[in-house]
Amino acid sequence: MTQHLMNTYSRQPVTFVKGEGVWLWDNQGEKYLDALAGVAVNGLGHAHPKLVKAISEQAGKLIHVSNIYQIAEQAALADKLCEISAMDKVFFCNSGCEANEAAIKLARLYGHNKGIENPEIIVMDKSFHGRTMATLSATGSRKVQAGFEPLVSGFVRVPYDDVEAVKQVATRKNNVVAILVEPVQGEGGINIPKDAAGYLEALREICDANGWLLMLDEVQTGIGRTGTWFAFQHTSIKPDVMTLAKGLGSGVPIGACVARGVAADVFTYGKHGSTFGGNPLATAAGLATLKIIEEEHLRENAEKIGNIMRESFLAELKTTQGVVTVRNAGLMIGIELDRPCGDLVKMALEDHLLINVTAEKVVRLLPPLIMNQAEAQILVSRLSALIKAFLTK
Repeated sequence: MTQHLMNTYSRQPVTFVKGEGVWLWDNQGEKYLDALAGVAVNGLGHAHPKLVKAISEQAGKLIHVSNIYQIAEQAALADKLCEISAMDKVFFCNSGCEANEAAIKLARLYGHNKGIENPEIIVMDKSFHGRTMATLSATGSRKVQAGFEPLVSGFVRVPYDDVEAVKQVATRKNNVVAILVEPVQGEGGINIPKDAAGYLEALREICDANGWLLMLDEVQTGIGRTGTWFAFQHTSIKPDVMTLAKGLGSGVPIGACVARGVAADVFTYGKHGSTFGGNPLATAAGLATLKIIEEEHLRENAEKIGNIMRESFLAELKTTQGVVTVRNAGLMIGIELDRPCGDLVKMALEDHLLINVTAEKVVRLLPPLIMNQAEAQILVSRLSALIKAFLTK
């Protein structure tokens, strides 16, 4: 491998050269089952023919043009996102952290427009919003923040899934302008609120009572992964701001900050921008992704296969000492063990299986939305055997 890459990743000793569906092949011709999908990016799997066609055709016409001009593909994707979310306006960027940066800026500007001199945003313990300075400051992980002090101020941290803690902040602070929260914490360990719908509905109520914006980070949960277009659609509420990325472009870099109501008109000319955001290639990929998810009923598939996998893992591991729980929101699946289990990533790779461990003790699975029942069963069988072997070492 090259010596010229910065040492920012602990890379696994494998190089992939080809993919098809839920499978990847390395440069030695070995075949692997991908249960991570580029960390919730490759929702359509690898080399989906309709996506390949859309990207190829767009690349042959126009890859990039500046946002100082009209971009037809960008406008079409904005229309589609607003149609499926019932939101009003979209700002396009290139990643999840950029989308969250946009949301943070929007919330601060919203506060200043109301005459609040030092606006603050409520964020959650164990959250993850990105690695730029503002988003790592919002993130609830000292590991992510260490070495980058002084952090960006303007964030008030409370425990996740604790409505009372948010209410306490509301009683003692008059400069809060927004709540930023993940409907399901991905990096935090597939943390699902005890009453997922009730939690977001309670936060919506608090925001409405105090004139705050409810901002949902749906970078990992969005684009069909939990069984609906967006995780908030499992509830009765709508956010004021929602951030998207990961699965939106199926591997082509794209992010979006989506807003409605008063939040949709906060940004005005010159207040925010992006050189590459919403370029024709990325937005064509986004349009194709949404169309394929609809045509192939992949939201329904995510819910069905995710629930089957949860029940299958529970059945396989029910007598295994050391397994704490198995939980899922569609195809966001967490298998929590009673001990750090990072070694499972290497064990799985040796067994030609791609998984992830997060929050030290949680095996995180984020398979492509196209995964079928037979492929899911291969995953359950292989991984259950590995977990049993690991726990009995």
